Amino acid sequence: MATVDVTVMGAGVFGLSVAYACLLRGATVQVIDPAGAGAGASGGIVGALAPHVPENWNAKKAFQLDSLLMQAAFWRGVEDRSGLPTGYARNGRLQPLPDARAVDLANARQVTAAALWGDNAQWTVQPAGGTDWSPPSTSGQVVFDTLSGLLHPAKATASLAGAVTALGGVITADGTQSGHVVWATGVAGLDTMTAQHTRMVGGGVKGQAAVLDFDAIGQPQLFADTLHIIPHEDGTVAIGSTSEREFDDPTGTDAALDDIVARAKAALPVLRDATVIKRWAGVRPRSRSRAPMLGEHPFQKGQFVANGGFKIGFGMAPKVGEVMADLILNQQYTIPEDFRPDRSL
Repeated sequence: MATVDVTVMGAGVFGLSVAYACLLRGATVQVIDPAGAGAGASGGIVGALAPHVPENWNAKKAFQLDSLLMQAAFWRGVEDRSGLPTGYARNGRLQPLPDARAVDLANARQVTAAALWGDNAQWTVQPAGGTDWSPPSTSGQVVFDTLSGLLHPAKATASLAGAVTALGGVITADGTQSGHVVWATGVAGLDTMTAQHTRMVGGGVKGQAAVLDFDAIGQPQLFADTLHIIPHEDGTVAIGSTSEREFDDPTGTDAALDDIVARAKAALPVLRDATVIKRWAGVRPRSRSRAPMLGEHPFQKGQFVANGGFKIGFGMAPKVGEVMADLILNQQYTIPEDFRPDRSL
């Protein structure tokens, strides 16, 4: 295509969010990805948009809070432009509390959430039970927060790609870089930077997940036995995920997923007879610092990087697009210092 203002390398959620934000500001944009939109971790099935705990506040948690509060308007705009569903809903999250110590800690966090989240959302400790969807709790108490949301990652990525093209952006398998170049190539990009450096910049962490045939539309998501249990708007429930640093098959599922399904059914008995209708595995990009890498590319002079979404990529994506557009188009650095790429070097 003709020369463009911005070339984004990578059509995962970070790359597409950067492209979308730049298009909304009037830039001409192309996205180049040989595998197509959502071919990597962004094509997943879980989609928990959940906050960090409201304590030990830092720039990463503040950034995530801002981005979670942007989600509804962001995905509504994406759906309006693409005509495709994202599965977004903000139904909150329930977490069982295992013992008295956990209850005391959750009560303390209720106070800090009120101070940090303000009127935007609540974190409350309440009695367990009341419905089949409430997970059993050995303490008799659960946390319910109203900040958590959910979406369907693969559908949301497809919808975001549709919004990019609806705004005049081009998504192509091959093309010539021109204009400002942004590298949002996930695990492959982290591997390339590691090869250019003297130590690991980041790498891939495999996750396995499953979809169950169970209708819990409108219910809150659950976090029980370290698992996310997500009631999707299409009448299914997604369960995930593993965190595997060592693996031979990046997209293969195995007994580790069977264990997750068994644990989820034990944590929420109403799922006991639900059938597994989909199994999924993929590799998520985690930077050395564990925070997203946003800003000037450390090895490609004059270019940019947006990588390292790991488990919170979709939750961070709306604001990632905004701050990267600020930098790329307006030379305004509104990115937290903790996200500087050199923090992972």
